[in-house]
Amino acid sequence: MDNIELSRYRLARAEETLIVAKELYTNKHYKDAINRSYYAAFFAMRAVFALQNTDFKKHKTLLGNFNKEYISTGKLPKECGRGIHMLALIREASDYDDFFVVSQEECEEQIWFVEKLVKDIKKFMVTQWNS
Repeated sequence: MDNIELSRYRLARAEETLIVAKELYTNKHYKDAINRSYYAAFFAMRAVFALQNTDFKKHKTLLGNFNKEYISTGKLPKECGRGIHMLALIREASDYDDFFVVSQEECEEQIWFVEKLVKDIKKFMVTQWNS
């Protein structure tokens, strides 16, 4: 599998996972929707790195390198960096803190952000695929 094919596969996985997050949100499963929306972003970020034949399995390493390579350089919008940081914090609290409660509004905001992030990443990747 070449780099472009792998990046397309990972982006498709991100889009599919975002659909699942929206379904969970619609059914009021907010903690699970938070988890799936975070992983949609995670898969999308890994899709970008596939173009460089680079991969990061550890979340903090992926997030740090994504910010360094794509946010700090202006290849993707600056607000993506702040949003990604918040995604990670909320996902960790949602998954690991026993009594963490996610509001409908927080969940909706996160899903909206991830939807925009995936679109921004896809737009960037299409330019890379076609160059």
